Amino acid sequence: MKMLRGIILFFCLIPFLGHAQKDVLILQKRGMHVHAYTVGDPLTFKTVYGQWFSGTIEDLYHDSIYIIGQAFHYKEIAAIRKLAAKNNNNSLGAMAMVAGGGFMVIGAVNGMLRKDAAKDWYTTSGLVIGGVLLGGGYLLTRSGNKNYNLGGRFKLQYLQITKDKYRR
Repeated sequence: MKMLRGIILFFCLIPFLGHAQKDVLILQKRGMHVHAYTVGDPLTFKTVYGQWFSGTIEDLYHDSIYIIGQAFHYKEIAAIRKLAAKNNNNSLGAMAMVAGGGFMVIGAVNGMLRKDAAKDWYTTSGLVIGGVLLGGGYLLTRSGNKNYNLGGRFKLQYLQITKDKYRR
């Protein structure tokens, strides 16, 4: 019987110990949801004053975003940068372009050393390999970070979930 009372008391105390969800900052493209940011999410953004800030959202309160100990109104944000995934495509793409360029240079140097005509320096497979490495590397470097410039297609909405009387 004591065990049952303890379990009932535990379940009755859960609402007092839990915290409600905080407000949400929503990035939209033409009214459609792109990404949502809440407390604890990393955010990199550019202000309307031209400064870039990066950090973790500490709090969302009264249309303001607290990050790095500073408060920003959500309308002061001019652009949001979407950071690339954990794998760094920029370095992989740069290495692929260096390998493709090196492959092409080696073909030219070998052709000059063999005293071949310039049209015989490269085989078809050599041109394909070098071209794919150069083109693929370029595409990988371009697929890294992406900026969402607010104002045109992209908009930032502040969704207030909690009531003011329960805050702070």
